[in-house]
Amino acid sequence: MASMSSLKMISSLKLSRSSSISPLQSRKKIGSSLFQSLPTKTLKFSPTLVSTSRRSTNHITTTAFFFNNQKQHQDSQKPVKVQELFVYEINERDRASPAFLKLSQKEVNSLGDLVPFSNKLYSGNLEKRLGITAGLCVLIQHVPEKKGDRYEAIYSFYFGDYGHISVQGAYLTYQDTYLAVTGGSGIFEGVYGQVKLQQLVFPFKLFYTFYLKGIPDLPAELLGNPVQPSPAVEPSPAAKATEPHACITNFTD
Repeated sequence: MASMSSLKMISSLKLSRSSSISPLQSRKKIGSSLFQSLPTKTLKFSPTLVSTSRRSTNHITTTAFFFNNQKQHQDSQKPVKVQELFVYEINERDRASPAFLKLSQKEVNSLGDLVPFSNKLYSGNLEKRLGITAGLCVLIQHVPEKKGDRYEAIYSFYFGDYGHISVQGAYLTYQDTYLAVTGGSGIFEGVYGQVKLQQLVFPFKLFYTFYLKGIPDLPAELLGNPVQPSPAVEPSPAAKATEPHACITNFTD
């Protein structure tokens, strides 16, 4: 009887210990055993594959570089459209222009003398009033053997609602010169190029030929066949009188 009782107690203890293991612990133990039983392998990258990938990337980069350079070279070879604009600047002695400021305080024109000015602008065919010029000339050198002066000129041409063109460069009273077109506004925004200045009657009549780049086509009323430059040229009576058909809209005055 004692032995049977002992067996029952041992059996009861085993069942008690077995039932004390939770379901979660049981699942972890099973999972750990399965993981340990799986074979493990070390991943290795093939040097050949990496090298091929690098060569492919370098090839794409090099191809893109040469393609872009070739495209830029082709774009630079495209001809740039140059538009000619002809303008007369006429001093009609009604604007108190020019004003001579003798800062050098010398009898002859000398370095540092200033000449602010503003004159009227007419179209190349002298049929339309376009606007005005406004700017400043700084005397750089008096040239007695040529009976004239060299100025550095900075000024603008105003064309009413169309905008303006700015120029800068040498102005010689004794010969034709070229000035740089430095920019503009309105339809002239982004403009560049140069302008030829022809002195007809100093300082009352000048003729300009603009060579403009970087802008859309100019409006027809600013164009037209120019009158041959000469000291005798005069605007049409209608343009002088600023009649509506003989001036641009809201011309600068």
